[in-house]
Amino acid sequence: MNAQLSFDELGTPLRDTTFVVFDLETTGGRAGDDAVTEIGAVKIRGGEVLGEFATLVDPERGIPPQVVALTGITQLMVTGAPRMDTVLPAFLEFAAGAVLVAHNSGFDVGFMKAACERHGYPWPRPSVVCTVRLARRVLSRDEAPSCRLGALAQLFGTATQPTHRALDDARATVEVLHRLLERVGPLGVQSLEELLAYLPEVTPQQRRKRELAAHLPHEPGVYLFRGPNEEVLYVGTASDLRKRVRQYFTASEGRRRLREMVALAVRVDSVSCAHSLEAEVRELRLLSAHKPAYNRRSKNPQHAWWLTLTDEAFPRLSMVREPRTGALGPFRSRRAAETAADAVLEALPLRACNQRIPAKGQRGTPCALHELDRCAAPCAGKQTAEEYSPAVTALRALIAGHDVAPLHGLAAQLDDYAKAHRFEDAAGRRDRMASLVRVLDRGQRLAALAAVPELVAARPDKEGGWEFAVVRHGRLASAGVARRGTRYVPVVEALIASAETVVPLDGPLKGATPEEAGLVLRWLNQPGTRLVRCTEPWSSPAASAGSWRTWVELADAGRDQYREYDH
Repeated sequence: MNAQLSFDELGTPLRDTTFVVFDLETTGGRAGDDAVTEIGAVKIRGGEVLGEFATLVDPERGIPPQVVALTGITQLMVTGAPRMDTVLPAFLEFAAGAVLVAHNSGFDVGFMKAACERHGYPWPRPSVVCTVRLARRVLSRDEAPSCRLGALAQLFGTATQPTHRALDDARATVEVLHRLLERVGPLGVQSLEELLAYLPEVTPQQRRKRELAAHLPHEPGVYLFRGPNEEVLYVGTASDLRKRVRQYFTASEGRRRLREMVALAVRVDSVSCAHSLEAEVRELRLLSAHKPAYNRRSKNPQHAWWLTLTDEAFPRLSMVREPRTGALGPFRSRRAAETAADAVLEALPLRACNQRIPAKGQRGTPCALHELDRCAAPCAGKQTAEEYSPAVTALRALIAGHDVAPLHGLAAQLDDYAKAHRFEDAAGRRDRMASLVRVLDRGQRLAALAAVPELVAARPDKEGGWEFAVVRHGRLASAGVARRGTRYVPVVEALIASAETVVPLDGPLKGATPEEAGLVLRWLNQPGTRLVRCTEPWSSPAASAGSWRTWVELADAGRDQYREYDH
């Protein structure tokens, strides 16, 4: 006897699912190069049409004659039509919260993703149903030798026939979708999740493992897929643990690596969290602890690189993993650290060699840098430690945010190169200087946060309550929520009393990892965040690199414009 599934197990019933069936006409078949000329969409739920969306779109380029012959959309028809930057937000609003449906969805969704990227809109990552793939799953080759929209419309006798115009084709696709759903209903496909799981990419083994998510709560947190030997295969975060993990057992998970991971998994563990920041921090720590094989972004607390001054009479820059107080960083790669080091050496007369020079100097032979006036040759006794020390002092002041004179010097050098029409040299120095400013700015902001022994912050939870975070020396020490109507003061006091003890260590970040301090800083900088209390003032140094952010934006814009022109 089969047990009846609960509504929770069934997921979202198809009759209650809102679909937006859409179709595009374009100038060609390449999403990155071609443009949309027409959008047609139909919103349906429970077999009823809720609304339609149709518009021509000015592609801002010519329409090839063969496309005109196919669609009937001429250049004259789109002249004066709204452009994609106007149509796109309207379509995204029309389709918000719905499941997208298209015939050969890879084509249509690819164009919409490219449009979002081009016009600065985040792709909302909706569930997508492709009627071509569904038809191939439902219909036999004998019944449907071709799964073209016209062939399926003829097979099902749809009232609307496709015409290579967007709205007509979308209406025809609606009827095809309904006929296909009628076929899968008797097979037990009654919910959206079951429909997605029914598509060909999901193996029977993957569907059977859906039970691994049955015990997970509908709460935010972190989930861990475990293998047969209790090893952690994958770690992720979710705003709803059960809903997110169940997606791994449906067609919405198309990544080959993760489908392979699901095949190996025997259990899913979870850690419920108060809010997104706690989940992200816990994920970070679990990735560092377990280094799961299937996480491409497994983070290692020793991953960052730093630049520090060596402890000798004539200090030089050294690249290290374990920073001391006053180090420059953090850098995500060795190459980024090398680029910043080059900018420092262009700004300050520090030596670039790696030999150890005694305080009294020595009688070596100067290298080529001395002849290029880029080194005063202390190795040959041509510079004393006292004469060398101002460059060291200037670098330490720059890193600490006490003096940005070296940046002004670099900017003056750029002007000199530009006036001399040495534009390629100027561009290289500009990019190196921009990299230096960025790492100075980030490092100073992270160090300022890590210097605060304890900070309590709150953010609205969108339901009338508050999310709280207790941060100690850049680390999340405790997290919690006060639901709407709850007095927040006792909640804050309890969170502080139960917070993790954090002992500050040596180094710019007091022992916090750059990744965790960065997560905390981003959460604190989000609009609406409020400081509840602070044991010490949280502030950035007066002469921090933050004052150069506008310069970096202009430098980046100039680089991007040059690349467009060059291509």
